[in-house]
Amino acid sequence: MKNTISALLLGTAIALSVASIASADDKVVKIGVLSDQSGLYADLAGPGSTLAAQMAIEDSGLKAKGWTIDLISGDHQNKPDIGTTIARQWFDVDKVDTVVDVPNSGVALAVNNVVKEKNGVYINSGAATSDLTNAQCSPNTVHWTYDTYMLAHATGQALVKAGGDTWFFLTADYAFGAALERDTTAVVTANGGKVVGGVKHPLNTADFSSFLLQAQASKAKIIGLANAGGDTTNSIKQAAEFGIVKGGQKLAALLLFLTDVKAIGLETAQGLNFTETFYWDLNDNTRAFSKRFSARMKNSAPPTMVQAGVYAGLMHYFKALEALGGNPHDGAKVVAKMKTIPTDDPLFGKGEVEANGRVTHDAYLFEVKKPSESKGPWDFYTLVGTVPGNQAFTPLDKSTCALLKK
Repeated sequence: MKNTISALLLGTAIALSVASIASADDKVVKIGVLSDQSGLYADLAGPGSTLAAQMAIEDSGLKAKGWTIDLISGDHQNKPDIGTTIARQWFDVDKVDTVVDVPNSGVALAVNNVVKEKNGVYINSGAATSDLTNAQCSPNTVHWTYDTYMLAHATGQALVKAGGDTWFFLTADYAFGAALERDTTAVVTANGGKVVGGVKHPLNTADFSSFLLQAQASKAKIIGLANAGGDTTNSIKQAAEFGIVKGGQKLAALLLFLTDVKAIGLETAQGLNFTETFYWDLNDNTRAFSKRFSARMKNSAPPTMVQAGVYAGLMHYFKALEALGGNPHDGAKVVAKMKTIPTDDPLFGKGEVEANGRVTHDAYLFEVKKPSESKGPWDFYTLVGTVPGNQAFTPLDKSTCALLKK
């Protein structure tokens, strides 16, 4: 009997040892790009984000080192319930390890909870809400590209200091719009300005006439557009039809993308000030990547900052996987490793992943060129100023992230 028990114990010990070795050597990874593939954010994220993820896999060099990396994509349709259903399916059935992108802050906050529950990795590039690294931070989430705090402080502060001391907000009625209005209001009031009113509009609305008439009637010097994608382009186009800018009021595009300027046209968009953390024509590195990216896009468009963030975030993720040597399925452990490695990539430069999951890197204040200044089909921006990474995002001593209390 003793011999039988000893044999069983020995067999169990050997099995556990083999399982441990297999786990340590596990180099199979599955990544899911969860994005808006067909709606108002499809141009700034969507298929381009999937391409950026594929390019990161290729450029990582991990496949040549024995890693197996698979990529799938999904369309959350800007609905939190659909986003969470896809995320659960990916983790429970498809064995996805990492979710990337997720434009739309409402969807992002919901997916953030699922990823934490499943102990996966979430590298957010598309959503803006600063709550992802504050009240709703997670040990499984990295927020890469931009957020509402950065947008508010870079663009909002510059406009107030330039004399735009009265504001009226035109706000998308969901988590992103609320966060952007909240963060910009704080900046406006802190710098001596005043918010005289605001109105919320449904997501993906076509008619902004009633909202713009309220903004025009407010007589505010600045009409802050706390929206994105198709909502931003439609509101700017219709504001031009109402003669709002010609009447002396200024539009503040608090979140503007390269694809938005293309849709609006330089004639209408010229003079808009806004903040981004990536531009294809910023330097030799961004131009080189953008040339490769554009060659593979159906419309030959260069990458937006969201798509660039997908690439850069995954490249840093792959560095962490290689440093760990295997076992990519413990998401919190992988994110913890990402936080120990300084970020340094050709698209965003040097920075770090802070303890709350926020990635710091430089941000840039741009102005849209006049049609006469543009030298090519995507030559839209003039660089006005640079905000260093350690100043662009929420200071850790002001973050409400619970992870910072540990």
